[in-house]
Amino acid sequence: MTETGIDALGALAEPLRRSLYRYVVRSGGEVSRAEAAEAVGARRTLVAFHLDKLVEAGLLEVTRRKVSGRDGPGSGRPAKLYRRARREHSVQLPPRDYATAAAVLAEAVQRAGAEEAVHAAAREEGERRGAELAAEGPATPAALTAWLERRGYEPVEAPDGAEVRLRNCPFHATAARFPPLACGMNLEMLRGVLAGAGVEGVAARMAPGPEGCCVAITRTDSKTNEC
Repeated sequence: MTETGIDALGALAEPLRRSLYRYVVRSGGEVSRAEAAEAVGARRTLVAFHLDKLVEAGLLEVTRRKVSGRDGPGSGRPAKLYRRARREHSVQLPPRDYATAAAVLAEAVQRAGAEEAVHAAAREEGERRGAELAAEGPATPAALTAWLERRGYEPVEAPDGAEVRLRNCPFHATAARFPPLACGMNLEMLRGVLAGAGVEGVAARMAPGPEGCCVAITRTDSKTNEC
């Protein structure tokens, strides 16, 4: 385990700090001290202390900008805002290096031109996981959302209810280096989950954006067609 991982793990051991981190992550953007204090029901000075501790541990990062919408004299000082850090933390005891293994395997797959075999295997794994989800109870969209949350995708439903965006990619390190391979694997796995679970009325489609996962879950009766 790295020292950074130890610091991150220790920072989240404190209950209020853990609640603040969860709130910032679920917000999906930048959060002010006042917003965080209201969300967790704690004093602003105490919240500021814990937010800064999360920054020190590398779990959050700080930006400063004016939130009044005005510029120039009298517009006020830039506010201190917090968002989830882009840095990835991994904690294993004893230390493991799965990222290197994934990168080597991905490189070998691309050299061998075996992407289709990986995507087929991902689809089968997704169907297996989908069958496990169905065995837990009715395969409703709500059950799917809960499953995605447990797997680290951080699903967020669009305001019109037509789509669920995934704010986090569980395979980010590999996808950053091998996007067609990793994103295709992710897409086929999620399609397999939907098929294996028998979730109706939705489909997984490729929807890359500047942040988050490259896949979205879209209602099949919406105007957005499956790719």
